[in-house]
Amino acid sequence: MRIRFRFKLIPFIATVLVVTLGIQLGNWQQRRAAQKLVMQSQLEQGQHAAPLRLDGAALAAEAVEFRRVQLEGEFVRNWPLYLDNRPYQGRAGFYVLMPFRLTGSGMHVLVMRGWVPRDAQQRDRLPALLTPAGPVTLTGLARVGTGHVMELGSAAPLTPGAIVSNVDPLQLAKDSGLTMQPFVVEQHAAAQPAGDDASLVRDWPAPALGVEKIRAMHCSGMRCRQWPLSSLL
Repeated sequence: MRIRFRFKLIPFIATVLVVTLGIQLGNWQQRRAAQKLVMQSQLEQGQHAAPLRLDGAALAAEAVEFRRVQLEGEFVRNWPLYLDNRPYQGRAGFYVLMPFRLTGSGMHVLVMRGWVPRDAQQRDRLPALLTPAGPVTLTGLARVGTGHVMELGSAAPLTPGAIVSNVDPLQLAKDSGLTMQPFVVEQHAAAQPAGDDASLVRDWPAPALGVEKIRAMHCSGMRCRQWPLSSLL
């Protein structure tokens, strides 16, 4: 019996589209994996390198991300901000943020000073925190942003002492009139010589890169070989 092949346009187009989509998704996953591996490498290198001293020169956020940095200057004490919805060990709380003016310049860096619990009885009550009043030195980790949480509607302009869901350094520059670097710094220890608040928790969450889920596989027939992640950097 002769089997006749009949070309059908619609199934053919559907098959081509599915195959194309699968290839594009695979390529996208490979690019994302490569990006995460590069970020992991940057994080490891930045944590082991000597701290970068910020001197007031404008820097690109990507150039310093995951770098340990050292800041010398003063906190702008009348501009605290409180990042809401930042729980720690199951407790509701805020990240306390404050601009920091670098010595000898008009440049400021937004410093994430630490975490404090939220008052369970009076949720809009702000904590009374001790802030150094003069020149100090502090170290921390540079990050592109503070981490974004879902926010309904448009954010209101930033004001001193505001409780907000998200903060962007450049938006702070616009609303405050301060010249800001486009990144933030997670403070890792008490400011020196003294005067910082001991109640601030600085147990910052590690960046969620998801590198441990990446599996780079090279397959031939029924046999697969797993390549070490370091070979892809």
